[in-house]
Amino acid sequence: MGEPDKAISLPNLRVLWVFVRPHRRTLIFGMLLGLVGTGASLATPMVTKSVLDGLGSGQSFGGAVALLVLLLVIGSAVLYVQWIMLGTLAERIVLDARKSMVSRYFRATVGSLSTRPTGELVTRVTSDTVLLREAASSALVAIVNSTIALIGALVLMAVLDLVLLGTIFVAIVILGTMFAKLMPPIAEAQKQAQESVGRLGGRLDGALRAIRTVKSSRAEQREFDRVIADARDSAEHSVRAVRTSALAWTVAGGGIQLAIIGILGIGGYRVSIGALAVSSLIAFLLYAFQLMDPLSSLTTNFTQLQSGMAAAARIRQIEQLEIETSAETVGNAVAGKHDSILSFRGVTARYRPGGAPAVEEISFDVPAAGHTAIVGPSGAGKTSVFSLILRFLEPVDGEILLGGTSYADLSNDDVRSALAYVEQETPTIPGTVRENLLFTHPEASEADIWRALDSVHLGRAVRELPDGLDTDLVGSTVSGGQRQRIALARAIVRSPQVLLLDEATAQVDGRTEAAIHDVIRSIASTRAVVTIAHRLSTVLDADTILVMEDGRIRARGTHAELLQSDSLYRELVEALRIGDSAVVR
Repeated sequence: MGEPDKAISLPNLRVLWVFVRPHRRTLIFGMLLGLVGTGASLATPMVTKSVLDGLGSGQSFGGAVALLVLLLVIGSAVLYVQWIMLGTLAERIVLDARKSMVSRYFRATVGSLSTRPTGELVTRVTSDTVLLREAASSALVAIVNSTIALIGALVLMAVLDLVLLGTIFVAIVILGTMFAKLMPPIAEAQKQAQESVGRLGGRLDGALRAIRTVKSSRAEQREFDRVIADARDSAEHSVRAVRTSALAWTVAGGGIQLAIIGILGIGGYRVSIGALAVSSLIAFLLYAFQLMDPLSSLTTNFTQLQSGMAAAARIRQIEQLEIETSAETVGNAVAGKHDSILSFRGVTARYRPGGAPAVEEISFDVPAAGHTAIVGPSGAGKTSVFSLILRFLEPVDGEILLGGTSYADLSNDDVRSALAYVEQETPTIPGTVRENLLFTHPEASEADIWRALDSVHLGRAVRELPDGLDTDLVGSTVSGGQRQRIALARAIVRSPQVLLLDEATAQVDGRTEAAIHDVIRSIASTRAVVTIAHRLSTVLDADTILVMEDGRIRARGTHAELLQSDSLYRELVEALRIGDSAVVR
């Protein structure tokens, strides 16, 4: 078990150093302060010995006592400054780690983020970074200072008496060997505990997001049991680490105490035969007692270091998230008038290398003005088309063009600045109504906001809310249909070249649905609207309907044309019981 842990530790230690390196000067200064404090502590027994030696000769020991007081003051002042410095350093390291991970999250591809539970990703930013706090700051300093204190005490012990040094040295070697055996199990237990915490966060996040389904399915106890199973697993691993740590502490304390008893016995004998002065024995004992502090500090801080390295291993996994990359352009990349604002040319895409194609050899054009609808059974590839348009997914073959310019020559900002997207599952973001409406267009005026809300028949409802535009959508009584309309209003405020709607009428009543269709028709008169439709009533009056099946476009045309020419489209219409008369609106 020791070898695999060692192989893991070195890369994790490098991860710790990545976060420490920007603050290395502060860390080094903290170490120097620690050395000053260690020096004051190491000098105390020798000064005490000189006081005892002076008692028999009648010399004044006032100066020695004053020196002891001075050493105490210096040591206390240094400890105070070091404590503040390292505490501040620790918080800065945590902040840097969090900034690094959150930045990675927002730069990562949608596909790589979707492979991990949201709760687990949050846990790594919250709890894992806290474990870095001590490991990357005070633990490193304490390990260095404790090691120097230990070596310094042993050197001064050698000056006092080599025979007694042999006694304490044997004890230290035995303790060091035992620590070497105990540390890897502690690290593994703490790593497993943090993994369980991550699973707990992911499972709890998913359950709370689906709390209505959980309750309606009478699954509260089952979900509770699943979440608590991860909590219990984390507790078991943590208890295992605690037990091993307790054993290490007990061995350290008991071993030193036993060594001190041996020193008393051997030292007392050497004093009785005149081989050792009493003052030297007392100074040696003071150093022996001083060894308790660096040894216990090494035990504690190695444990903290192991915890931090376990967290670092999890943080390193975030570096595996794939980052969005695209060509950078200069100036206005999408310029000029084009008949088609979006064009797919033989596009094939996969979500993972070697996997089945999500879409295969699809080609179509989206006019610069007009309503294009995409329909098809579940798994047909409709969402994949949107992912390609939004550049959440990249083609493995073929080409996508925006305003006649290939996506390969455009940055993500170039592409997305021309688009506005309204998704079905989470149409609004946490925050107020105003923050949602300004989310994609922060420069919009108050008049623009109300105009967009009125266009989706939501202006009156928002005005009647207690806080109006400043109503927080988290915990408010705003319905799912109203949230859908807020998202649509947000897209209208943006005035994009292409409006992408993922079933914009999924959660609204018939009257509001008709109003939204009017909004879509109005926007489509001057700009492009592309709609994914799970309810065909959304697209009955679309200018062009693309029928998808198994990742391919099998048919295209108007509603009336497809009713005559495509059997799958007729099946979809029949399944939703929409008659031909529904074409007339």
